[in-house]
Amino acid sequence: MGLSKQALAQRTSNFFVPAEEAPHERTFMQWPVSRKVYRDQIFLDMVQQTIAEIANAISAFEPVTMLAAGKHHADARQKLSSSVELWDVPTEDLWCRDAGPIFVIDNRGGIAVTRIQFNGWGRKQVHKHDARIAAKVADHLGLPLLPTGLKGEAGGVEQDGHGLIMAHESSWVNENRNPDLSRNEIESRLLAAYGADRMVWSDGVWGEDITDYHIDSLARFTGPGRVLINLPDEPDVDDPFHVAALDTHDRLVAEGLQVEVIPEPNRRRVNDPEFVASYANYYICNGGIVMAQFGDRETDEIAQMALARHYPGREIIALNVDVLGELGGGIHCATQQMPVA
Repeated sequence: MGLSKQALAQRTSNFFVPAEEAPHERTFMQWPVSRKVYRDQIFLDMVQQTIAEIANAISAFEPVTMLAAGKHHADARQKLSSSVELWDVPTEDLWCRDAGPIFVIDNRGGIAVTRIQFNGWGRKQVHKHDARIAAKVADHLGLPLLPTGLKGEAGGVEQDGHGLIMAHESSWVNENRNPDLSRNEIESRLLAAYGADRMVWSDGVWGEDITDYHIDSLARFTGPGRVLINLPDEPDVDDPFHVAALDTHDRLVAEGLQVEVIPEPNRRRVNDPEFVASYANYYICNGGIVMAQFGDRETDEIAQMALARHYPGREIIALNVDVLGELGGGIHCATQQMPVA
């Protein structure tokens, strides 16, 4: 199936999503508030504190805009650095990678927001406000909103900014997101949305976590055709995520990409089997990397050294973000970059 008219128009506009390591104008984040999502106030306070710590760390490198309804600004300000800006954009949850705006540029000073419609990871969670965030940010900035005809999340696709993207099928070719689209049509629309010309698919895992296995907690592009992937030292063949991770690794190698493996933590502070302990879920900002540490000195150090090799000259900040791992995500999931046009 060929490109839709919307996707074709977007591709021919020369807009593309630049590499995440390219210069940023700012970082966007979302303030979590929904008691339908966070029924325990103590845990919500912990989550908000962690989001504030991430925002404060990034604000040492570049401007940070926190999205939150005006009525929550006073509470948020108590935790946020004075350098973090607050915008009156209502939110429910914190996952700005998924609900927030995806910015595209054209190398001629043009910038726009490409719209992949967030639907609560396939209608799994309340998203009355979060589904509108991308459009509200585009409107606030006076930017065009480019449609894609896709439902999904930016955490479900990785791009190198040089024409290559990768994704797990489970996050896209799924009845809960794009029931009327074939994989070929989804691929065409993703390529158009990101301004890319080549895509690597692997299977992923359907229905075992809220994201249907977002790729950004497993593998990240660190340069053109170069990937850093987080794998267990001793994979469990009965664990669908381990099996899928190994498959993704093999697919990337078979595609001729340069793939470096770093281990998952062997010892960690949280022992819940549902806990996401991903070193790959880091965030790149101007002059810095904000990464997770899990309390395993050996693997924390291995991950930090790998990031230092892949991103030379950047200061690396390691944070305890265990509450995000308990929720199934990490630092990258909570952030969204606005590139310099």
